[in-house]
Amino acid sequence: HISIARTSTVTEPAAPNETEQRRMKPWFVVAVAVVAVILLVLAARFLAAAVAGGPSLNVEPGLPVTVEVSAGSSAGDIAAAMEEAGVVLARDLQSAVAELGVASQLQAGTYYLETVMAPEFVLQRLLTGPDEGTGSSIIVYEGDDIRRILDGLAEQTGYPVADFEAALTSGVVTSSLAPVELPTGVDELTRWEGLLYPARYEMPEGSTPAEMLAVMVAETERRVATVDWSRLRELGVTKYEALIVASLIQREAGTDDDRPLIASVIYNRLSQGIPLQIDATVVYALGESPGRVLAEHLEIDSPWNPYRIDGLPPTPIGTSQIESIAAAADPTDSEYLFYVLVSPDGSHGFSRTYEEHQEKIAQARADGVLP
Repeated sequence: HISIARTSTVTEPAAPNETEQRRMKPWFVVAVAVVAVILLVLAARFLAAAVAGGPSLNVEPGLPVTVEVSAGSSAGDIAAAMEEAGVVLARDLQSAVAELGVASQLQAGTYYLETVMAPEFVLQRLLTGPDEGTGSSIIVYEGDDIRRILDGLAEQTGYPVADFEAALTSGVVTSSLAPVELPTGVDELTRWEGLLYPARYEMPEGSTPAEMLAVMVAETERRVATVDWSRLRELGVTKYEALIVASLIQREAGTDDDRPLIASVIYNRLSQGIPLQIDATVVYALGESPGRVLAEHLEIDSPWNPYRIDGLPPTPIGTSQIESIAAAADPTDSEYLFYVLVSPDGSHGFSRTYEEHQEKIAQARADGVLP
């Protein structure tokens, strides 16, 4: 949009002499031409906006409104709902979303807003999250496996865990991302690993377990749809297998910068037939954290033990944030085969050879990062 500022009063300059006037005439003509072009461009933009932009907000500014944003809503759906409520023009909000590239980060829930708000402020609210005390708020935490998630939902809602399990295993809730056939060793409940997106959800009062789970599944599908999957063939994995990789990244990465690098290590080891040997997957196979993974734990007979199997485990080992999913879809191009924690902030050191890896381990121990 075009904002028009008030003009300020300036002191009139002294008239130029004849020589200065002759010198200024060409510049004056150019300046007039530039101004004319700018006015034509602005007029064209205004006309295009008037033709393509749809109706203007014809409401009184400052009136309180409540807008419900359902989980799984696209950026376009959210923008349309905001315009219908008189908050902001859909085209303006969508432009702000596209400019920042944050379509996948808009949060569902109940928002207390006003009519005729700036699109930038509305976007900030959508990124910050919904207002507190709107319906029933439940949380799915990143990295949690399906059983821990269902235990948490039961604790937060008062429904029995069995009700959530039944909703997932009976076919009432479905997902386009779930494997069609159960991999070896995977039961109907484990099939749902990694398919409930980690986030805070605002649920209407009286929502059933099936309804809650359906919202979480839809949110996962919406987030996954925002990722560029064009490298799948190059990486040699299916989309579901990439979600398995994402869950490994989620459990291993301590910083966002490390995610695509850890992804590169995983894919490099897969392509070279090297066992992944990721301890977080061993912990999943054990069913609980032993505190510290020991040599005896590496012998567990499980399809999720990456020290005894080739390739990826049969399912994700927990939920993944969009940053981990994006890293699994677009890893860094590297020759790294190893990584180890080297800093208290969660950063890892990456190595191409086992010798380099051992040097980084020794340094991390000397620095007190590793025991």
